[in-house]
Amino acid sequence: MNNTKNNQQMLEGSRAIALTIKNIGPAVISAYPITPQTHIVEDLAKFKADGEANYEYVRAESEFAAASIVLGASATGVRAYSATSSQGLLLMAEVIYNIAGMRLPIVMTCANRSISAPINIWNDQQDVMTIRDAGWILLFSENHQEAVNQHVMAFKLAEQLKLPVMVNVDGFIMTHTYEPVIIPSVEQIKKYLPDYRPEAGQYLDSASPATLGALATPAHYMEIRQELHEDLTASLKTIEREFKNFTGQGLIEYSGHKNPETILIAMGSVIGTIKETVGKSDKIGILKIKCFRPFPAEQILKIIKSAKNIAVIDKSISLGHIGTLASEIKAIAQGKIKANISSFIVGLGGRDITREMIKKIIKLANKKSDKAQFIGK
Repeated sequence: MNNTKNNQQMLEGSRAIALTIKNIGPAVISAYPITPQTHIVEDLAKFKADGEANYEYVRAESEFAAASIVLGASATGVRAYSATSSQGLLLMAEVIYNIAGMRLPIVMTCANRSISAPINIWNDQQDVMTIRDAGWILLFSENHQEAVNQHVMAFKLAEQLKLPVMVNVDGFIMTHTYEPVIIPSVEQIKKYLPDYRPEAGQYLDSASPATLGALATPAHYMEIRQELHEDLTASLKTIEREFKNFTGQGLIEYSGHKNPETILIAMGSVIGTIKETVGKSDKIGILKIKCFRPFPAEQILKIIKSAKNIAVIDKSISLGHIGTLASEIKAIAQGKIKANISSFIVGLGGRDITREMIKKIIKLANKKSDKAQFIGK
């Protein structure tokens, strides 16, 4: 979307997301406040209270209720939005699966935060990884502008593909910090995102009766889940197209030397720290993944096939195994590339990720290890 720097504002990440959602103008918003997502829904509630927005803002008594409210709203054929974090997402889990299974095009923000126990309110990405297999498109933002852009694209993707979309932003690191950002106007958004007009049979309408989420016997359940899987997998082409149309870049982004010795792979705000650490090294490449589900395996393989060492930097851990993203990279690389692939865990529970830690990872990248390596200092 074409904008100029003259339109930039210095905004808190939560405020930027809330302003974007206001300009998109969903019909129904429902959410329950939970740190560090709270500022987003506070702003959205205030816009409504001050008469600046026309959406219906429904207060809920829990995250489970909020997810159920937007499910019901979407099932009537209108745009719906919610936001959550951490334990809130876990409380929504049953409804999260239902939303995908009913093919409802809901958009949700997850302000990523650690999960209990022990109790911790700071950032990592363990929350979203608990629902990675629910059937949602999962996007990850590095900075405020990417978060804004991804929310606008999310509604278009959801409505085109009949799949829900979750935009993940690192809690506190993005939600509570200030960066220059351009918020697309209502007019600009409307040029890209037309009014939502669901097809007959996709929503509940007394004039055209339909059933959503019906009982499926063993004779039909498997084929229904297979269809969801195949549609989610096939959505990669549409996601790539929308990313390029809207931002000029694809759903993965490589920077660095054409033939690096080592490639660092990560998602989210940690990419900024990695870029600052690596600089213009001719031995190191950086691969940023913006879409985790569906997983862009072929695009990733094209980038990493020539590297000797691949260091996957996760802000989540698949307990008892390795980093969640690292597990995906190892799976797609098996039998196809010979690179040494290592799993590094950083930033759990909001632990600062420093340049020294990234430098340590680069040094360790050429040492073979099948275990998750926790880098805390």
